[in-house]
Amino acid sequence: MEGFFVTGTDTDVGKTVVAAWLLAQLDGAHLDACYWKPVQAGTVPETDSATVRRLSGVDGARILPEAYVLPEAIAPHEAARRAGIAIDMARLIAPPCDDGLLVVEGAGGTMVPLNNDALVIDLAEQLWLPMILVARSTLGTINHTLLSLEAIRRRGLPLAGVVINGPETPHNRAAIERYGQVEVIAEIPWLDTVDRAALLAIEPEIDLRKLARAAT
Repeated sequence: MEGFFVTGTDTDVGKTVVAAWLLAQLDGAHLDACYWKPVQAGTVPETDSATVRRLSGVDGARILPEAYVLPEAIAPHEAARRAGIAIDMARLIAPPCDDGLLVVEGAGGTMVPLNNDALVIDLAEQLWLPMILVARSTLGTINHTLLSLEAIRRRGLPLAGVVINGPETPHNRAAIERYGQVEVIAEIPWLDTVDRAALLAIEPEIDLRKLARAAT
């Protein structure tokens, strides 16, 4: 497979917006890519798949069905337990698409549990796609980002770079790049309107197609 695994330093850091941005950018470059959210925890006001389809403007056929949709917006292992469901990792390492580029979005942060035995980073290791780490731009991001980068590198996983979400904070970006020895591939500012046009206007700082092939 070629593509990306989108993970975060925390929950609500903007992984879904970044996934939509990736899809819009790849589509704008005439590169067909599919999106897959293996485990969705929480369905209100809409699923992440629905958000990505709405924001990216890609054909709905390229939004692949989730392996698990859990009603509560909490960590997947607990959401599954409360729903009486056992998350089987075998269903998560076989994407319903084996052709072209694939954008996979994890659940919560990198070290969030999926079941009693596996974390999000274990799924990333199985899929072996270049990882994009999504970080907020504001206070606390340096610590969270460096810890996440350390976890990714300890596993020897392919790393495409970091995408920063939020108001421009140059000193935080500089610290992440220096101490994390990583490239920031894009910064997504607060947007009054988030739609395909707005996402296409945010150009990546590195060639996405080359990054998608980093693990091959």
